[in-house]
Amino acid sequence: MDWIPIVFGTFKALVLGTGMFFAIKWHYDQGKKGEGRAVLRASGKVMALFTLSLLGLGFVTFLVVRMLGMDLTFP
Repeated sequence: MDWIPIVFGTFKALVLGTGMFFAIKWHYDQGKKGEGRAVLRASGKVMALFTLSLLGLGFVTFLVVRMLGMDLTFP
């Protein structure tokens, strides 16, 4: 039983490392095609969507916490 985390951890690291390598290679190859502006525009849209989602989640969390009457003050 002591070897299971070692084997699974090694397998996980290999799979994730391989996936990251091919993802970076694919994005690099896409950038070399001359679509630099399109890539920057798409990444800006994704970043804006992520930021809005994060702000929305924080706002909803704040409303739920206030609705349940939880104390938000620090000691």
